[in-house]
Amino acid sequence: MPSLAASHRLRTGRYSEKNRIYLLSTNTLCREHIFNDFALGRLVVAQFRVAQDQGFADSLAWVVMPDHFHWLIELRRGTLSGLMQRTKSLSTKAVSPYIDRKISLWQNGFHDRALRQEEDLVKVARYVVANPLRAGLVDKLGDYPLWDAIWV
Repeated sequence: MPSLAASHRLRTGRYSEKNRIYLLSTNTLCREHIFNDFALGRLVVAQFRVAQDQGFADSLAWVVMPDHFHWLIELRRGTLSGLMQRTKSLSTKAVSPYIDRKISLWQNGFHDRALRQEEDLVKVARYVVANPLRAGLVDKLGDYPLWDAIWV
């Protein structure tokens, strides 16, 4: 588990800018492969939709891997920390009844990267949705069930 100092370093220099595009990533606690179960992964996806429906972020691309997720968003309101706190908390509440644990589902903190140039967008979206291919989980992108992108 990351130390508090490591968690603090994740926040150093973090700035949330409305209408900026960010790539967000977070890991399950101890990198446990919770989302090998497709149904549990769909519960995380549902929280991406909640964030969009509530006007916090527009989802551009995402993938839920067995032990982490990548989420390419355009921040609409609030902060990155607030968005991730809500998403992680609500997904934990949704998943908890199906797994035998009473502790957090996610590691502390998250990683974010602000995209600087428009041409980065397609490259980063491809990176996000190709994660299952690079991890050797599938032979074709369409075979992996827990991804989406607005361009598809």
